[in-house]
Amino acid sequence: MDYQFKDIEKKWQKFWADNQTFKAEDKTTKPKYYVLDMFPYPSGAGLHVGHPLGYIASDIFARYKRLKGFNVLHPMGYDSFGLPAEQYAIQTGQHPVVTTEDNIATYRRQLDQIGFSFDWSREVRTSSPDYYKWTQWIFMQLFNSWYNKDADKAESIAKLVKHFEQNGSAGINAVCDEEILSFTADAWKVMSNQEQQAELLKYRLTYLRESTVNWCAALGTVLANDEVKDGFSERGGYPVEQKKMMQWSMRITAYADRLLKGLDTIDWPEPLKEMQRNWIGKSVGALVRFRISDFPFRNLNAPYDNEPTSKVIEVFTTRADTIFGTTFLVLAPEHELVASLTTPEQKGDIEAYIAQAKKKSELERMADAKTVSGAFTGSFAINPVSGEKVQIWIADYVLAGYGTGAVMAVPSGDQRDYLFAKHYNLPIIQIIDIQKIETEADPTKEGHYVNSGFINGLTYKEATAAVVAKLEEIGAGKAKVNFRMRDAIFGRQRYWGEPVPVYFKDDLPHLIEEKDLPLVLPEVDKYLPTESGEPPLARAEGWKYKPGASSVAPSKSPPGGETLAARADSNEDTAHLTGIYREAADSALYEQLKDFSSDNRKNPTEAEDVLWQLLRNNQTGHKIRRQHAIDAYIADFVSLQKGLVIELDGHHHKLNKEADNIRTEALNHFGFTVIRFTNDEVLNNSQKVIEQIKDKLDSLADRDLSKLSDTFTKSEVQVSPTGGDLEGASADAAYEYELSTMPGWAGSSWYWYRYMDANNDKEFASQEAITYWKDVDLYIGGSEHATGHLLYSRFWNKFLKDLNLVIEEEPFKKLINQGMIQGRSNFVYRLIDEEGRSTNTLISHGLIKQYKTSPLHVDVNIVDNEVLNINKFKEWRPEYADAEFILENGKYICGVEVEKMSKSKFNVVNPDDLIERYGADTLRMYEMFLGPLEQSKPWNTNGIEGVFKFLRKFWRLFHNDAWEFSVSTNEPSKAELKSLHKIIRKVEEDVERFSFNTSVSSFMIAVNELTDLKCNNKAILQDLVVILSPYAPHICEELWTLLGNEAGTLSYTAFPKFNSAYLVEDDFAYPISINGKTKLNLNMPLSLEPKDIEAMVLASADVQKYLDNKTPKKIIVVKGRIVNIVL
Repeated sequence: MDYQFKDIEKKWQKFWADNQTFKAEDKTTKPKYYVLDMFPYPSGAGLHVGHPLGYIASDIFARYKRLKGFNVLHPMGYDSFGLPAEQYAIQTGQHPVVTTEDNIATYRRQLDQIGFSFDWSREVRTSSPDYYKWTQWIFMQLFNSWYNKDADKAESIAKLVKHFEQNGSAGINAVCDEEILSFTADAWKVMSNQEQQAELLKYRLTYLRESTVNWCAALGTVLANDEVKDGFSERGGYPVEQKKMMQWSMRITAYADRLLKGLDTIDWPEPLKEMQRNWIGKSVGALVRFRISDFPFRNLNAPYDNEPTSKVIEVFTTRADTIFGTTFLVLAPEHELVASLTTPEQKGDIEAYIAQAKKKSELERMADAKTVSGAFTGSFAINPVSGEKVQIWIADYVLAGYGTGAVMAVPSGDQRDYLFAKHYNLPIIQIIDIQKIETEADPTKEGHYVNSGFINGLTYKEATAAVVAKLEEIGAGKAKVNFRMRDAIFGRQRYWGEPVPVYFKDDLPHLIEEKDLPLVLPEVDKYLPTESGEPPLARAEGWKYKPGASSVAPSKSPPGGETLAARADSNEDTAHLTGIYREAADSALYEQLKDFSSDNRKNPTEAEDVLWQLLRNNQTGHKIRRQHAIDAYIADFVSLQKGLVIELDGHHHKLNKEADNIRTEALNHFGFTVIRFTNDEVLNNSQKVIEQIKDKLDSLADRDLSKLSDTFTKSEVQVSPTGGDLEGASADAAYEYELSTMPGWAGSSWYWYRYMDANNDKEFASQEAITYWKDVDLYIGGSEHATGHLLYSRFWNKFLKDLNLVIEEEPFKKLINQGMIQGRSNFVYRLIDEEGRSTNTLISHGLIKQYKTSPLHVDVNIVDNEVLNINKFKEWRPEYADAEFILENGKYICGVEVEKMSKSKFNVVNPDDLIERYGADTLRMYEMFLGPLEQSKPWNTNGIEGVFKFLRKFWRLFHNDAWEFSVSTNEPSKAELKSLHKIIRKVEEDVERFSFNTSVSSFMIAVNELTDLKCNNKAILQDLVVILSPYAPHICEELWTLLGNEAGTLSYTAFPKFNSAYLVEDDFAYPISINGKTKLNLNMPLSLEPKDIEAMVLASADVQKYLDNKTPKKIIVVKGRIVNIVL
């Protein structure tokens, strides 16, 4: 039977699906290998031939690793929140869920028919509530954390609160807002809850701040810099302006140093790592404070302490040594001091300039180095070391979000400052003796300083140290490390994204309770912002947060007016209370005590936080609750099912040992077993503590929870550091939700962990799964994500590591950026009339130099060998139905250009068409054959026919002339074994080096050799099937079964072992030289010794012809190399 690829491929795709052939094991003795592709956004266009390139490469490697004995996790899912689905919803009114489901169905069909070995049992979709519940949960952990610079990691806000309670703000070294309060412990305690929460927001890793953003009113959202071009949105071409908005942000800058250092530990392409290094942009320099000149100026040595920030301009510079060359300051147009600095005379110029600057994105402002523009505010500042008065300008080449949003301009050393000074006739001061500044700036660090006061005559290093010391001495500055990277904006004013699990009370953000996750997207009547400019979620009717009754804070005093905490300070009072618990089970007193216990939960300690992270991840195999009320007690941890209370004792407990015993007695009375540990035990050996807890839990019998309602409260605990309590809230209180949604990168910043345990409804992934899979061994995706997804993923991973939720510091060990398959675009050319308007006349490509034309993309599917099908073009573009076509030799010839394959360029080639014609195995091998994986290459189908013929030739090896399956069981010949082991070695080397294109060439050579040898030997062909199977799995599965093997076992058989002995040559063609000149080659066994070689050479009739009956004077034999005869 001939090669029936359609039937074969459908058969095996169904087999793999029905049998879940590629489902990864969670418990196995095999070594693990995790292969991951960047999951796609499911667009309406489906896959084009460029999309599968990386998927095919990763699938080859995943299949190869299975053959090598690894337990391979190779999952797939969908990054299904995004702007395109929402734009379609706005245009059609169709819910994004519907279009997303339709698009995913198309993607799934296309992926399946290419034959990928994905573990579909672990599929994830970022838009599924079951998934984004955990995205929201991670947001909550970030909100409940701060970055301790001394510990160099994130820690619980509870720990920060405890420090404030004991020490005030003294001794805190945090990554936080600039405007933080300085306060004592007593001052903290008298603050209102609202004041405390406002201060904590300045430390949280997710926080609200006013940011300058690219606002697109037509799209109703903030755009990233790379989504804006020439003041318009890349999608749709809508106007974009710079606007200040209150936005959620994440303190990625806290991790800047760790993100930099981590790059040295991972196997990523060096260009991509350099992109991240540049994006993070670490700079070592100084912070300099310039007084505004209208502020009372005493003298140069007067301290700067306690001066109002409105009277000082702070500047970050990497060249503090050049401060004497400062001749003006430049502020970003958005700088907060611009309005107050602008004099009435300059107001018009400043306002006009700011309006113009708003039309550019930050990316455009940074890139436009040639245009010189700015405006003078009318105000002056004082150089802190020279006392000179300098002008204050604004210019769009200074960015508000980088550094301080202000620069000290030194024209002699910086080219932009130089051009600015020349343009506006501002002073340029030479500050180094060897500077050449006649025509351009000279940033040299060589030579000695001049015109520079107390640093005159010093070298660069000496001058820098002296200036920084002086600034610190007078309080006008300090040494500082700065990063170009800014905190990441974490919000979109759109509908189709994860709701932020936050509500607002007293204008401050508070987290919803964990039990209320996921916060699901509500239904809205339209997907546009409201008429008042609020995000689409404001259209949701009745969408407010309504805390349950358990969240309402009751009275804080028990009977008698005393606080229980005060009464608990003495053993006698504690003993008395124990008696109350025993005697008042049916009284109002009992209920009041129970209310009191719910309201007096304490802030968790560090040890409790550590233990909770382990307990909540199910390391004991039992459900554990935290800070759960049992009558008037708050148990640190409790298993209600087992009746076990777990207590941590330390300085945070006010009760001494005797009181602890009384507390244990009371809990025993209520039917609970108590086990105690010290804080030190947990912090020093948490795993041992967990093992003891597990042993205790396993030893206890289950309890009937339905009978316990009178002896404990069932509600989970809301701890105040999550953003404040609900004191004073009525039972029917309702609060406004956050109306922004999360950005597109939120769901992709942790998804690889969800694949490890995709169906877990208790946690984002179990510790068992994370401990086994650890991290991604191979990640394949585009380099365009270098400063987006790949940076945010590393940030979130490091944060989760800080919380002991994951094991590895970096998420992706090895990363490969596949090159782009570029499209071959075709163009028609519209004639432009004398008034510059496009006409309905279309000029053939060879004639366009004779006319003024403009190009128009045309669908490549109606072009054949660059000749346009005019009738199909008219059908495709009805507006050109009456167009005039100026032809060449009776044909309309289209222009050609190689560019990115995209729907908008009409150059998309659908893989469905190629699979229908040639099959999936041909497509897979052809995409690899196009060239090196990491290089971009243009798409063309010139060679696809050759790959298809190769697979037919491979199939032919297994069949006789009548196309009947026929293989022999004879012993393989030496030539056959040699051919096989050459390809085994070559494929192993190529796959390990990801050189897939050279493997395809080697397969073709091997099949040609075996065809010439007329090989149909089962032993040879069976191994060849295994070797080829990662590339062409369908045909190989079919042949594997035809060879008599069990169906479906090919994927887990062993990759053939290379044996170098089969490549050893028996004979060697010795070059025979006479008097140094090679005359002929003589084939002789390699095993011959030199004397035997000499004898064979002299006995050769061919050699004797050249000797002409002469006797050699000497014969030189180099075994395995050459024979030289000297006459």
